Amino acid sequence: MKKIVFLMLAFGICLSDSGPDKEKVKACQGADSVGCCNICCLSSVTQKVGELGEKVVNLAEKITFLETRLQNTEKEVLELRSLTGGSPQVAFSAALMDSGFGNIGPFTTATPLQYKKVFSNTGNSYNPSTGIFTAMVSGMYFFRFSMFNNLASPPNSVVSLMKNSERLTSVWDTNGSDINDMGSNAVVIPLKVGDNVFVQLQPNRLVYDDNMNYNTFSGFLLFTI
Repeated sequence: MKKIVFLMLAFGICLSDSGPDKEKVKACQGADSVGCCNICCLSSVTQKVGELGEKVVNLAEKITFLETRLQNTEKEVLELRSLTGGSPQVAFSAALMDSGFGNIGPFTTATPLQYKKVFSNTGNSYNPSTGIFTAMVSGMYFFRFSMFNNLASPPNSVVSLMKNSERLTSVWDTNGSDINDMGSNAVVIPLKVGDNVFVQLQPNRLVYDDNMNYNTFSGFLLFTI
């Protein structure tokens, strides 16, 4: 019975096939010889099996490739999480002078203040050599800065918090009856990767600092966006 079913399936393949073996199939029709049918269908069946096997191999290769890419991606994600503790960590705080005392300025042009005494710099986004914070992660940030002077006469102290070339906020102290004045300001702003934030001393102005660290510049990432 199994032999008859096989012969029927094989003969069916022969009848539905087209190509160079079709004439052989016609010659076998009506014959009761198993050998005749086998001869007619052998090349066609072999060809179909070969094509099917080739498709299976190609599919297996694609699955293997995708599995490898997925494993590599998962590995990279795990490595990033291990480096950042699961989320980006960005925070810094610095004071104007790392030693000594005295006035900074005046300068003839607007000049970024270089806060050289670094208290913390998680993420290394702040550069004490330039006084500039550069965003490595897009997100919402908080920044605060303070200003101090020790003046008995002009020039006055004026400093501004800058985002690239945009002035965000400022602290201004004009000459009065006292000689020691201090002020501060703060902002919450969105930054994109590559944005720069710094405190700028305005032209012909100055600030004073010593080991009491009156002038500071701090910031940290609130959350990514």
